[in-house]
Amino acid sequence: MSMSDPLGDMLARIKNGQHAKKLVIECPHSTLRESVCKVLQDEGFIRGFKTQEQDNNKKNLIIELKYDEGQPVIRELKRISKPGRRVYSKIKDLQPVKNGLGISVISTPQGVMTDHKARNENVGGEVLCQIF
Repeated sequence: MSMSDPLGDMLARIKNGQHAKKLVIECPHSTLRESVCKVLQDEGFIRGFKTQEQDNNKKNLIIELKYDEGQPVIRELKRISKPGRRVYSKIKDLQPVKNGLGISVISTPQGVMTDHKARNENVGGEVLCQIF
């Protein structure tokens, strides 16, 4: 069965894993998911991730969740652009998340990046999710 929102599935797995106090979660691999994980790792929201090859010639992403004094580092994780309603933003229309404490993950022609980096490079795109 095909999945209609693979990125939404990964974000839900991260939320559920943190709610259950898991150290590591696993999800199917895709290039977009790997790019979002790279942004999350660079911004310090997850400890790390790696790809794992399975014997049926498929890959999985192994994501290490991050906690601070027993509490998840990610307090809020919200999917913005969905398959039924895509949300695109020009760079001047992009608002800071929680007064700059959170980030928006944006898919741009230069790749997946945070809203801060997109402002520096003066490029807009599809707003994938917001994290605080």
